[in-house]
Amino acid sequence: MLFGNGGSASDAQHVAAEFVGRFQRSRVALAAVALTSDTSVLTALGNDGAFDRVFARQVEALGRPDDVALGISTSGASANVVLGLEAARARGLVTVALTGRDGGAVGRAAAIHVNVPSDVTARVQEVHRTLLHVICEIVENELFDRGER
Repeated sequence: MLFGNGGSASDAQHVAAEFVGRFQRSRVALAAVALTSDTSVLTALGNDGAFDRVFARQVEALGRPDDVALGISTSGASANVVLGLEAARARGLVTVALTGRDGGAVGRAAAIHVNVPSDVTARVQEVHRTLLHVICEIVENELFDRGER
């Protein structure tokens, strides 16, 4: 499960597509979903509840122990990403944060925190995209170089 706001939402969708489709090799599909993609769910949750809980509620519905929840925030301060990661941790998911600035509350909410220590949003987003591609490559290499299909 991947989630973030704005450009980070776009990154979440991009990586989900890389896992479900392919990154650098032909292989079986990997289960992945960007929690930013379903506008009906997002708008219903935002309207009926609070926008801060749009990711947490989806994690509660879809997350299973040992799944991975990756929250992306260039500021490190996105309340809905924090709550999404907290919901994931409570359900037994592996939590990963990809942040900028000092990492903030989003970084503190995750078991694994990768921080790009810059206040320049564009630079953080550029590095995030590179790191996300590295993650895709590592996942493919680890799962498929060992013969798992």
